[in-house]
Amino acid sequence: MSIPTSRGTRGRAHPRGHAPANGGGHDHGHGGVDPAILRSREAMRMLVLSLAVLGVTAAFQLVIVVLSGSVALLADSVHNVGDALTAVPLAIAFVLVRRPRTECLSYGWGRAEDFAGLAVVVIILFSAVYAAYESIARLIDPAAPSHLLATAIAGVVGFIANEWVAVYRIRAGKRIGSAALVADGYHARVDGFTSIAVVLGVIGVAAGFELADPIVGIAISLVILRIVWQSMRTIGLRAMDGIEAGTIDTIATSAGDVDGVREVADVRARWLGHGIRAELILGVSPDATVVEAHELADRVRHELSHEVELITDVTVETRPAS
Repeated sequence: MSIPTSRGTRGRAHPRGHAPANGGGHDHGHGGVDPAILRSREAMRMLVLSLAVLGVTAAFQLVIVVLSGSVALLADSVHNVGDALTAVPLAIAFVLVRRPRTECLSYGWGRAEDFAGLAVVVIILFSAVYAAYESIARLIDPAAPSHLLATAIAGVVGFIANEWVAVYRIRAGKRIGSAALVADGYHARVDGFTSIAVVLGVIGVAAGFELADPIVGIAISLVILRIVWQSMRTIGLRAMDGIEAGTIDTIATSAGDVDGVREVADVRARWLGHGIRAELILGVSPDATVVEAHELADRVRHELSHEVELITDVTVETRPAS
């Protein structure tokens, strides 16, 4: 018989690569702790370690800044302080994500991470402006830094610490689907190269070019500003309910390949916290019963859970194919 337009039941998709526990029909429920909470706990561990590593590194560098007076190292140190402090808004967001949804927040607390990402961008921007101000002031009133060897060592320590944090954050962010965490990881990676720039500045000063120190400080500030722009684009996309290019096509293709689907009329997707929430309309046979249409929607959700990484929620609406 013909079926009226009906909406399939919503279910939480299985993580990619995991089959249903019962080995038969697709079971949408998971016993125990919600996977999103587990991912948040993993992120919290990462943030605590990052805060500790960058905090110790920044403290060491600031001691050398007091001794040497290097504005290039000051720029790097302030940036490391800001990078360490970005763990605070991210940690708050990950704590909020664990909270159950409410009557007013029926979709949960996933948007908290977008606000955390914006806070991270503001912190990075402040570090860039402050570093630029100090460097320009030193350029106008030159003064060669002292303790060059200690300054160079501080730069190398900054590079090692930031690269470790970068690798850790990027891997964790991609694993849990956190744009804010990935953006912060790439920011930490560039921080490592700015630390190497401090060493180059020391070499320039040692060679008799005392302006090398403030010039490197200004260069570091410009690099930080570039990071601000790149991070703002990433965070802004998700804050506007955007999705990465190609995701919609992947969802449409995967759903269309399921036996019984005659057409995929509409596909929408957006990030919510650590997961992708998708909605799509399927055209099915006009002779299909309501039960058959429901089972088809269930198979589509199952297929998407394995083909689209980090998809957590799929709403399927079925209607007679045109």
